[in-house]
Amino acid sequence: MNFEELLQRPLREVLQTYPYLRDFFAALAISLPNSTIGFGEFLAGQDTAKLEEFSLGQEELRKQCAEFINQMELFKVQGDQRIREITVKAGYDKNGQAEKQDLILRTGEVVCVVGPTGSGKSRLLADIECLAQADTPSGRSVLLDGQAPDQRQRLSGEQQLVAQLSQNMNFVMDLSVEEFITMHAESRLVVDIEHTVEQVYTTAVSLAGESFSRQTPVTALSGGQSRALMIADVACLSRSPIVLIDEIENAGVDRRQALQILVQEEKIVLIATHDPLLALSGDRRLVIRNGGVASIIETSEEERQGLLQLAELDHRLNRLREQVRAGERLDFDLQQFFQ
Repeated sequence: MNFEELLQRPLREVLQTYPYLRDFFAALAISLPNSTIGFGEFLAGQDTAKLEEFSLGQEELRKQCAEFINQMELFKVQGDQRIREITVKAGYDKNGQAEKQDLILRTGEVVCVVGPTGSGKSRLLADIECLAQADTPSGRSVLLDGQAPDQRQRLSGEQQLVAQLSQNMNFVMDLSVEEFITMHAESRLVVDIEHTVEQVYTTAVSLAGESFSRQTPVTALSGGQSRALMIADVACLSRSPIVLIDEIENAGVDRRQALQILVQEEKIVLIATHDPLLALSGDRRLVIRNGGVASIIETSEEERQGLLQLAELDHRLNRLREQVRAGERLDFDLQQFFQ
């Protein structure tokens, strides 16, 4: 971007090209005119006394405006650079025993992480999140598309590799569902915000056990609705290539559909679970013991066949849950139910 050339263009045209400039000027309490004034003329016409309230002069205003555009455009470019593959080079367990093999994670796959509490699941995710370079207790190293990350990638607050969805989701903001999604879309410099808001909202409602409106306050959402909203938000808006889901089986959402949506959005999904239905829905299971990856189990064809039976059983259970939610009496033969 050549800022000097930009100064020669009409303000209205500049705002169409860089809509986030509206936030820049709003933060300085600068009103935007409806006239066809030029961008350079608009900046030069700002009241000096008013700018001094922000410790700015005319030249500082121009410099800060140019820097703001540069940083925001850089942010957009970084967001478009998708990571297709993450390699976790083998490290060591808590006893210093070497892990047997490297771990390769690719977009569009679901990998389940299993192991008892304290086994080291969190350490594995922390190593990925900080782009470990043999400088953590596990000794693991992380490669992005086969290359070691540079120092800028490791230290950048914008390079969030892992989006975590925890079991407990509580909102404290006084916003409606629509306002919440819109705010996040604007922060991500989304071009078609209305379409994105509708996409996130529709996805969230399809995942939740009970419907809610765009005007529902986020603080009024149930646990399942909150979880559904955040899964939809991560799938449609988050730039993080890896999504960690912790114990989704008790979240009150359509868990298999949630996995399908995340995979369709080219996410690498790591899910900590003890639910056999989810475990068999993954491409692989990482077995964590004593701080290390003890084994990697590929989902077999026999297991996939068994998944079909589990899915049918789960469908029947969901039907019963809906009857309970509707206040109906459950009258059925248990022996026939499990046949």
